[in-house]
Amino acid sequence: MSEIEGTYRSLQTPAGTRLGAQYNTGISTLEPGQSLSSAMGAGGKGHNKSLQIRVQGLDDAQEFYELESKADGQTLSSEVFRRINLIESDYFGLEFQNLQMNWVWMEPTKLIVKQVRRPMNTLLRLSVKFFPPDPGQLQEEFTRYLFSLQIKRDLMEGRLNCTENTAALLASHLVQSEIGDYDDIADREFLKINKLLPYQERVQEKILELHRRHIGQTPAESDFQVLEIARKLEMYGVRFHPAADREGTKINLAVAHMGLQVFQGHTKINTFNWSKIRKLSFKRKLFLIKLHPEVHGPHQDTLEFLMGSRDQCKIFWKNCVEHHSFFRLFDQPQPKSKAIFFSRGSSFRYRCTAVIISTWVGNILFNMVFQKKCSNIVSVVVMLVFPALIYFYIIIIITMVLTVLTLVLPFFFHPIDSATDIPQLSPFNTKGPLCLSPSFQMSTLSLPGQAPSPLQSPFLNEVGTARLEEDEEGRRKRYPTDKAYFIAKEILTTERTYLKDLEVITVWFRSAVIKENAMPEGLMTLLFSNIDPIYEFHRGFLKEIDQRLALWEGRSNAHVKGDYQRIGDVMLRNMCALKEFIGYLQKHDEVLTELEKATKRVKKLETVYKEFELQKVCYLPLNTFLLKPIQRLMHYKLILERLCKHYAPQHRDFDDCEEALKEVAEIAAQLQSSLIRLENFQKLTELQRDLIGIENLTAPGREFIREGCLYKLTKKGLQQRMFFLFSDMLLYTSKGVTATNQFKVHGQLPLHGMIVEESENEWSVPHCFTIYSAQRTIVVAASSKVEMNKWIEDLNMAIDMSKKCQEKSDLVLDPSLCDRSNRSSDEVSLEQESEDDMNSSRCSLDKQSHHRANTTMHVCWHRNTSVSMSDHSLAVENQLSGYLLRKFKNSNGWQKLWVVFTNFCLFFYKTHQDDFPLASLPLLGYTVSTPGESDSIHKEYVFKLQFKSHVYFFRAESEYTFERRSG
Repeated sequence: MSEIEGTYRSLQTPAGTRLGAQYNTGISTLEPGQSLSSAMGAGGKGHNKSLQIRVQGLDDAQEFYELESKADGQTLSSEVFRRINLIESDYFGLEFQNLQMNWVWMEPTKLIVKQVRRPMNTLLRLSVKFFPPDPGQLQEEFTRYLFSLQIKRDLMEGRLNCTENTAALLASHLVQSEIGDYDDIADREFLKINKLLPYQERVQEKILELHRRHIGQTPAESDFQVLEIARKLEMYGVRFHPAADREGTKINLAVAHMGLQVFQGHTKINTFNWSKIRKLSFKRKLFLIKLHPEVHGPHQDTLEFLMGSRDQCKIFWKNCVEHHSFFRLFDQPQPKSKAIFFSRGSSFRYRCTAVIISTWVGNILFNMVFQKKCSNIVSVVVMLVFPALIYFYIIIIITMVLTVLTLVLPFFFHPIDSATDIPQLSPFNTKGPLCLSPSFQMSTLSLPGQAPSPLQSPFLNEVGTARLEEDEEGRRKRYPTDKAYFIAKEILTTERTYLKDLEVITVWFRSAVIKENAMPEGLMTLLFSNIDPIYEFHRGFLKEIDQRLALWEGRSNAHVKGDYQRIGDVMLRNMCALKEFIGYLQKHDEVLTELEKATKRVKKLETVYKEFELQKVCYLPLNTFLLKPIQRLMHYKLILERLCKHYAPQHRDFDDCEEALKEVAEIAAQLQSSLIRLENFQKLTELQRDLIGIENLTAPGREFIREGCLYKLTKKGLQQRMFFLFSDMLLYTSKGVTATNQFKVHGQLPLHGMIVEESENEWSVPHCFTIYSAQRTIVVAASSKVEMNKWIEDLNMAIDMSKKCQEKSDLVLDPSLCDRSNRSSDEVSLEQESEDDMNSSRCSLDKQSHHRANTTMHVCWHRNTSVSMSDHSLAVENQLSGYLLRKFKNSNGWQKLWVVFTNFCLFFYKTHQDDFPLASLPLLGYTVSTPGESDSIHKEYVFKLQFKSHVYFFRAESEYTFERRSG
């Protein structure tokens, strides 16, 4: 026997998730000295009898399957999957107990009788084998239902270890999924018959209390909530394999999508990511992990763990190989040729990404075409004589389908770089449980068909793209090329978007509150009497601009020379008219404040408000639209400044443009302080809805300064946290285990007396700095040197401000937060934090609603970046609208889309007449550049957006629009 009995080299492949799994081996259960024939018994070869196999489903129902005596594991698995109509079968497997009473997986490629000692007397059960990091990538509702049943089984068996509060929350969703809305008698009867938790009696009242909160939730939504909560737990999908380290300490090994995990008891003490592992192997009872030299140095690159037996060691090794190939590989390793005399190592086989996806798509196509049996001899001949031709065409179809998916999906369904990365182009939903996630209500892109995740959007394909490109070329030749024309056109395109934004309030939101009679009459009058006249004015203004541009472009029958090729007179006339609306605009401060108060006071209005924010048409936080009228004045000012800068003083349009600029600058100056106050108030109210554990965030005098992701040094190492800097305090938060997009506050540090110092050398952590406050000291690390400098600069600026305005820093802290802040500087475990949040903030469960996840805080969280209030102001000044051509990947086709840039995000429409966007692309973290030689794009006015491996190419219509959009 060779020294290394099993070896597997970890390939350095890009991380990825997939629909598909690979086969695993299982082990032989023949006793020593027992022959195969005797083990086969009545079902053996000599007796030529069929096998009767008993399989228990995830719903605990048992069924019998009659198979041939020589049937292998794959035959049984296929029959089980066929009978329950399971499409995404690659996530699942059949398991049984071996002689040592350990659950092992049935190997598809081996005969059943060679794996199971007494097949007819052994119970096999269907189980989830591979747990994806985000269950949202599961395509079928039935698959998610089976996953929720697996979570239910793991809870009952004590495998999914969590706090009692979290377990009760999971159980309450399971009850909702099974029997629907809360009914005290029905609930108690159900819990009496069905055991969901080992300690169910102790937490039964808690389960009933939580179930009462899920009224109206569909079974599919309940299943999704179960998976969203479970996936954030440390024990999600974990199966322990007992072992001991070199010192003899008892530990448990486990394998998951990201790599190998080491537990002491139920506490995870280490994780070895696939990228750190060079090779996995086992030698008898020793399990060996060989790491890359840079991980632990050249002298400590191999870790050894002692397991109970060689079989246990091999079982775990196989699980590791399967998980690595399932979640990381894209090419299927070629099988070894059988040795003639003897063999070394294992002959273990597994499947990989490309093969699984091709097989999955191919099976669907094959079933569609050949689901009916041949009914005549001609069909039989065709099937026998031309199988190669048939499969050739199937392969062509598969290739075409995969090519189309490759071209279209990267744009409309944003890929995820890693577990902490944010997808890009996100579709919208009307209502439904969340996301990123579903993690972004309108923020993350997921795979198509993902329900009940709201991450679905209509397909925009390449049909007609060549014609669109030809039309664009012809339009370039016909239309004006003067820069003034394109500046004027920017006024037109942004005015169209602005009017649509006003309609969100004047049309859509009005309809929603009137339908439910949710808004007090006084607030209705205050809101709509202020915004309706503004809306009506801009309707006429848009019509006037559109007519002028039509004349300028020559689309009108009128003579287009001379006076029609200018915009200053139109702007001057309307900027003067805007003075009449200063009184209305000054009341927007009162409108925003009263609306916020009313949503807290009137429950029905709060419900309508939250539900409306989840509608497709409300693509930004609702109160953001109330800021648009004042922000639009700033846009007019900036555009007119560009126009005046472009014109020579003697140009016939210069004087009118200059006068128009003076008029709008005067109005903007009167409202500048009001705009700053409103933007700050809007940001604070937005954060108030997204943060759990902090009340009265909109306290008078408090100003928002910066938000972003940092890594906090704790006992368990660097932990991701979301930080929020205000003029009087610093908050740090993390995402909890609830099914919302909200963040839970873990610490609140006053700025008074705070000191910030760089500490990279002290802690040997890149981009690290220490924050000393009166109550505690924390060490944090930024994602880059630039990010670190931004935080230190803003912190020091805020500390200086607090010294000058000490009265602003004397706000009373929340007692629960003070208690938590007085703990030692080492943070408690994540599981303890979750429990603390459940106990210390009783309102946290009451606040469970599906908050949109396309706000900047969620983008910062996933892309490890930060945004300041000055960045927000700059983004407001650079809002854009207009048509762009988007290039399809690996194709010469271009598609014309209406694109709106606002709130650090691109929103995509088919045309400017659409009421809501089809997809979005958050741009934080992206870089803008021009295509290089390797991009092979030989068109003018093309700019390139890139974040890590995600690359998009867009083409503008002119040099001016190219500079505006790429700058």
